[in-house]
Amino acid sequence: MTAWVILPVSLSAFSITGIWIVYAMAVMNHHVCPVENWSYNESCPTDPDIQGGPKSCCTLEDVPLISKCGTYPPESCLFSLIGNVGAFMVALVCLLRYGQLLEQSHRSWVNTMALITGCFNAAGLVVVGNFQVDHAKSLHYIGAGVAFPAGLLFVCLHCALSYHGAVAPLDFAMAHFRAVLAVIAFVALVLSGIFFIHESSQLQHVAALSEWVFVIDILVFYGTFSYEFGAVSTDTLVAAFQSASSRACKSSGSSSTSTHLNCTPESIAMI
Repeated sequence: MTAWVILPVSLSAFSITGIWIVYAMAVMNHHVCPVENWSYNESCPTDPDIQGGPKSCCTLEDVPLISKCGTYPPESCLFSLIGNVGAFMVALVCLLRYGQLLEQSHRSWVNTMALITGCFNAAGLVVVGNFQVDHAKSLHYIGAGVAFPAGLLFVCLHCALSYHGAVAPLDFAMAHFRAVLAVIAFVALVLSGIFFIHESSQLQHVAALSEWVFVIDILVFYGTFSYEFGAVSTDTLVAAFQSASSRACKSSGSSSTSTHLNCTPESIAMI
């Protein structure tokens, strides 16, 4: 077992703990209302609540969507940090899992697509974390529109890969667990999208709860890769980069007979 086994668990623990801290800060600073609140008003008096406690009067602007929780400082600073660090860890997990499957001779378009969708998921997280919804709404929604569907597609593809590579009973148990997580993620994302477009405060609240379920579910899915990452080594990264370099060599070789890229196996292994 290698130290890489800690990476997926760290991603889940860091991100889930971080967004709940962001939520708690937003509630205490009266930037959103608690998730248990279902009563919304058309308008409220100017900050009638005691600072440090949750709001007693809530409007549609106070629905506890994850993005809304990270809109205003000081919680927006932590929200950006979580988005950036989490995106880096997501990309690293995706690359390592891609290389690990290559080592196991799983050279399929499904594995390649899983890597691509994982990288899109990471890129979307960077945009979501750095462009708050109330200050750069269009960019924020573009980031969310990339990150959420890409994350869902990633978990679906890796469900298929888990079943394809399952050998032992524990492998099948993990595949079943991931399939359950994928179904929950699909249902939560669909509900979030359907209810988010409505102006009803109750439906918006359901959309917020569905968004929380979706994000936590995806993060738990990433954490399950600790099951396989005990066998990850530095050779896994080499396998991933070697595959990318080999494709680059083929592409450059087909476009021109003279190239400055050295495509010998020895040079690829140095990358």
